[in-house]
Amino acid sequence: MNYILIGLISYFCGAIPFSYLLPKLRKIDIRRTGSGNVGGTNALRAAGPVIGFICMVLDGVKAFVPVLVFSLIFKDIHYTGISSIFAVLGHDFPVFLRFKGGKGVASTTGVFFALCPICGFTFLATWISITLLTKYVSLASIVGMYAASFVAFFFNKDYGVLFLLLSTLSTLRHSENIERLVNKSERKTDLIKIIKKRG
Repeated sequence: MNYILIGLISYFCGAIPFSYLLPKLRKIDIRRTGSGNVGGTNALRAAGPVIGFICMVLDGVKAFVPVLVFSLIFKDIHYTGISSIFAVLGHDFPVFLRFKGGKGVASTTGVFFALCPICGFTFLATWISITLLTKYVSLASIVGMYAASFVAFFFNKDYGVLFLLLSTLSTLRHSENIERLVNKSERKTDLIKIIKKRG
């Protein structure tokens, strides 16, 4: 019973579509703009840096909160794992948007920070560095998640396995991006230019 309740609570927290709701403040339907993905990167491109970065943070927080709470209450990897997985699934497949959500990067990062803060900072450092160097957010996201997962194994093997699972799920959600990266047709995102131009 606890597993079901934890899964449901975590799922509905993760399913809150901040990256859809906030751009609506500027009358932007993110599903019909840019890549059409309901995630922070598309919100950043479509609605500007302020709304975009707020979306990224909130998409992380909505996974961070339930995972942290349940990890403190139960102190058991099984409950923590259920909460983590369902929070990310809520973001990826939100019932409120007919199960068409994002790719789970920010929500997975929220899990990193909830369970292993140094892993969260590892992701951020990797993501920022690769995005600034290559301008490929998808590449930065994928590499960053696996870097964080690798670091997790030095602190808690169970978290390492969990993080790898979540990273793999997000990688699968990035299949089209990976194909475009291979074909050298992936869209670039110049963070500095976006901040200067639309800040």
